[in-house]
Amino acid sequence: MKKAFQQLSPVFFWWLLLAFGSCRVKNNAPSQDAISSIELKKGDIILCGPPEKEFGTVSFTITCSEKLQNDFNLGVALLHSFEYDEAEKSFARIIEESPGCVMAYWGVAMSNYHPLWAPPSQAELKKGAAAIAVAQSLHPSVKKESAYIDAIGKYYYDWEKIDHHSRCLLFEKAMEKIYLDYPGDKEAAIFYSLSLDAAADPSDKTYAKQRKAGDILNGLYPGQPTHPGILHYIIHSYDYPELAELALPAARKYATIAPSSAHALHMPSHIFTRLGLWDECIQSNIVSTASAKCYAQNLGIKGHWDEELHGLDYLVYAYLQEGDNTNAKAQCNYLDSIQDVSSANFKVAYAFAAIPARYVLENKLWKDAAALQLHGSSFPWEKFPWQKAIFHFTRLLGAVHTGNMEAANTELKNLHIIYDTLIIQKDDYKAKQVLTQIKTSMAWISFKKGNNQEALNLMQEAVNMEENTEKHPVTPCEVLPARELLADMYMQMNQPVKALACFELDLKYHPKRFNGLYGAAKAAEQSNDASKAHSYYQQLITMAHGSTRPELEEAKKYME
Repeated sequence: MKKAFQQLSPVFFWWLLLAFGSCRVKNNAPSQDAISSIELKKGDIILCGPPEKEFGTVSFTITCSEKLQNDFNLGVALLHSFEYDEAEKSFARIIEESPGCVMAYWGVAMSNYHPLWAPPSQAELKKGAAAIAVAQSLHPSVKKESAYIDAIGKYYYDWEKIDHHSRCLLFEKAMEKIYLDYPGDKEAAIFYSLSLDAAADPSDKTYAKQRKAGDILNGLYPGQPTHPGILHYIIHSYDYPELAELALPAARKYATIAPSSAHALHMPSHIFTRLGLWDECIQSNIVSTASAKCYAQNLGIKGHWDEELHGLDYLVYAYLQEGDNTNAKAQCNYLDSIQDVSSANFKVAYAFAAIPARYVLENKLWKDAAALQLHGSSFPWEKFPWQKAIFHFTRLLGAVHTGNMEAANTELKNLHIIYDTLIIQKDDYKAKQVLTQIKTSMAWISFKKGNNQEALNLMQEAVNMEENTEKHPVTPCEVLPARELLADMYMQMNQPVKALACFELDLKYHPKRFNGLYGAAKAAEQSNDASKAHSYYQQLITMAHGSTRPELEEAKKYME
C-alpha cells in the first residue's frame, strides 16, 4: 500500500490535498477575526409600526438551519424596503448564531449596496467586500447560493478601480443569469428587476430597463400581493412622468403591507408627486416623517434620522403646490431647528439645500432668495457640491430679479466652480444637472441685459438638457422646472402665446404645479383664450382652495 501511494503522480497528490483541504474549509466556520473584520451592525431590530412589525411577506429559502429562516426572511423583507441598517442587524444575528451560514454574508453585502440611492461610502464598500470574501472562503456547496454571492461580489470586486455604474451593470448581468437559470426562484426575479432599475441610463427616455423590470414584477404580483419588493420596485420602475400612472395601484398598496418601514410609508409619494395627487402625497409624508422620528427616538440616536428629512422635502413640495404657505413655512421653520442628523449624507444635504430654496422660489420671494444662507455652519457642505449648487442657483435667481447683477455673476462663478469639481470627480450626471442651472442662470443674466434672443437660446438649451435626463429619485422635482422658467421669460417678454405653449407642455411633465396652472391661466388670459384661462383658473381654485396666496384671489376675481 505504501509503495502504491509512493507511485501516485505529484499532480494527483496535490489534487488530493486540495480536495481534503477544501472539504475541511467547507465544514468549518470562518475565524472570529474574519467575522470581526466586517464590523457588523448589531442589536435589536428597531422600527416603528404595529406590534407585529409588519414588513410584508417574504419567503427566501436557504440551506442554513431551519430555525434561522425567519430571521433571514425578515432581513430580506427589510432589504426590500431599503431599511438597510436594520436588515444588516438581522443578518448579523444569523452570523452570530451560525457563522457558517453563507447567505447571511450575502445579506450583509446587499445591505451596504443600496442601488437606487447614492453609491456606497468607502466604509460600506469595504464592509460589503469583506462580507463577500468571508462567504466565498466558505466555498458554498449549493450552486444557486454560490451564484447569489458571486453576483453581488461582482459589484464589490475592484471597487477602487471600477466606477459605480459599471459595477451596477456587472451585478445586473449576473442577476440576469440567475433569473434565467432558476425560473422558479421568485426572489431572483425580484432582485433582477432591482438590478435593472439600478443599471438604467438616466438619459434613456425609452425606459427600456425600467419597463422590463416592471413587466417582470407585474407578472409576479398576482401570486405574491404582499411582497414588499414587488410593490416597491414597481414604484421605482415607473417613477417617470410617462409611466407613473402604471404604478398608482402599487403606490396605494405598498404602505399598507409594510407599515413598520418609514421608507415604505414615504415611497408612494413618489407616484403621487408625479401625478399631482397632493393630498395623498401630504398624508404619505406626514406618517412617514412621524415614523422616522419614532425610529430616531427608539434607536437613541443624537438628533434626527435622515429618512425624516427626505420625507420633509416631499412634504414641503406638496404643500407648496396646494399654495399652503402656512404649513410649508412651518416645516421650513422646523427644518431650521434641526442641527444634528444621522447621518450627514446626500439625502440630508439635499433636504437642507432644497427645502428653503423651494419656499422662496415657488413664492417668487426674490429678496429672500438673494439673501438665502446655507443651513448649518458645521455641516460638511464640501462633500456635497451638487446639493450646494441649489443654494447658489437660488441666490443667483434672487439677485437677477432684484437687479443685483454683480451678485448674480458672483453666484454664476460659484456654479462654474462646482461644475468643474463634479467633472474632476467624474460625476457626469450631477455635473449635467449643475450645467443646466448654469445655462438657466446665463439666460436670465442675458435677459436682464436686454439680449432677448441670446437669453431664449440659452434657456432652450437648459430645457433640452433637463428634459433629456431624468431627475434623481432623491428629489420630488427640480427646485424650478426649466421649461416653466422659459415660460416665465416669455411672459416678461410679452409673448403670452409662446408662454402658454411652454406652460402647457411643462404641466404634462409636472402636473398640477401651482405656478404652472397659474402661469398657464395668466398666459391664456393675455392671449385672449378665455376658454383655457377659465379651465386653468378653475383647476387652480379647486386644487388650492385653502390657499391664501394672492394668485388664488386673482383667479377667483377672474372667474367672477
